[in-house]
Amino acid sequence: MAKKPIQYDENGYRKFGMRDKLAYAAGDFGCNMSFALKGTVQTFWLVYMMMETGLLSALLLVVQIWDAINDPIIGALIDRDKGNYKNKFFGALGKFKTYIFIGACGLLVAGALVFIPVPKADVWLKAILFILGYIVWDACYTIANVPYGSMLSLITADSGERAQLSTWRSVGSMVGNIFPMVLLPMLIWRKEVNPDGTPLLNPETGVQVETLLGERVFWVALIMGIFGFIAFMFMIKTATIRVDENTVKAGEEVQKFNVIKAFGNFMKNRPAVGVTIAAMGMFLGMQSASTATTIMFATYFGMAQLSGVVTLIGFLPMFLFMPFIKKLVNKYGKKECSVVGTIVSLVGTVIMFIFPIIANKTVGLVIYMIGLVLYGLGMGVYSCVSWAMMGDAIDYNEWKFGSREEGTVYSLHSFFRKLAQGIGPSIVLLVMGALGYVEDLGTGAQSAQTAHNMCWLVAGLYALSAVLQFVGIAFIYNLDKKTLDKMNSDLAANHVSALEEVASEETAIEA
Repeated sequence: MAKKPIQYDENGYRKFGMRDKLAYAAGDFGCNMSFALKGTVQTFWLVYMMMETGLLSALLLVVQIWDAINDPIIGALIDRDKGNYKNKFFGALGKFKTYIFIGACGLLVAGALVFIPVPKADVWLKAILFILGYIVWDACYTIANVPYGSMLSLITADSGERAQLSTWRSVGSMVGNIFPMVLLPMLIWRKEVNPDGTPLLNPETGVQVETLLGERVFWVALIMGIFGFIAFMFMIKTATIRVDENTVKAGEEVQKFNVIKAFGNFMKNRPAVGVTIAAMGMFLGMQSASTATTIMFATYFGMAQLSGVVTLIGFLPMFLFMPFIKKLVNKYGKKECSVVGTIVSLVGTVIMFIFPIIANKTVGLVIYMIGLVLYGLGMGVYSCVSWAMMGDAIDYNEWKFGSREEGTVYSLHSFFRKLAQGIGPSIVLLVMGALGYVEDLGTGAQSAQTAHNMCWLVAGLYALSAVLQFVGIAFIYNLDKKTLDKMNSDLAANHVSALEEVASEETAIEA
């Protein structure tokens, strides 16, 4: 069969097509080969390195501050760079692909630096290794991820094609998360047995002891870095840049503004506040509960190896109905659909509170999974429309106060999201310590009461997440379908009026 000739557009570039979509998806797959390890960091340092919960909580806050500030710093560095880069393997790269290449090379080893297995080292040395490893890792990740995000605007200028790239980015992200979520626990946890081959049981809990293989975490992180590097190289080689790089910004333009005034204006924007509270709740459920969930599976159920499979089953419904969300939103409205979703999540968390009181742990696990499935199903509605709701909040600001203030609204929304991502896990670690978790005992010798407390903690964290989402969307976010239609109609009329006024002024000047 004859090979089809390459088709070119009017500017002489290869026409946009499937290879661009696959390339962009591969980029997010590469990013997630590193980002997916973040959920393992706390578990590694708590269980294997046996770092005290209070100290680990404080160190997490320190590195989260770095995480918050390095994005705009590296973005601004890329924006100021006017170099015309070439590479002997890829030829002309341009600056965006060059920075992705540099970040990808760093991530070959940087992802493993935060998992250096030295459990018997002094506390001060552990603290230094944690901070330095995380800083280097996060810097390399940002160097690759920030310009990668901008690649969407460089591959094509067509809005429809950009929407397709955004969808394929989600596909790459999902695939990049699923493999580590499912396979990583299977690879890094080992069930212990007695010399005669019988299961080694924790006398307190009666479950089989599982050991976190810290050395293996280091090597798995290196292997994931290799897979990520291959994906990045495929993207760099395959994706075609069709837009002038100098017209696209990697960093956000920082403007001087009054912080107190900006915060005050943000708090007046009810939709922005509502959707931000909901987002903070979502991150509390998805990220803050991750370590507690792993500890629960290791100490209470004795199946840390399968914790990723169970979590995946719980969140799969979120992806199954994604193709239908547009029709649902068009018919019923974003707020209305999201409120129903949060109610479903609340029902799921109520069911989760049942499983700790069930004596039969197998039945308890089934009840937990039912609750998790309902939670994931409900949360999926909001996660599908969250950024669209933020766009409506920007329009609301213009509708009510006469100015859009995109930068202020988005930056404060992002700030509070990062606040939840940073403070949430730190507080959870402190709570775990208060509930009896003793880091020196690992997961194999915790008391039965501690294991039981982890169940209540996990259920409580998911419940808090669902409550925050429900309150934010149902009671604070005030753009229901009817109000949203009126707002869009008023804004459209205002824009037409403004254009007519400008045209009238230009005609008067010409006259």
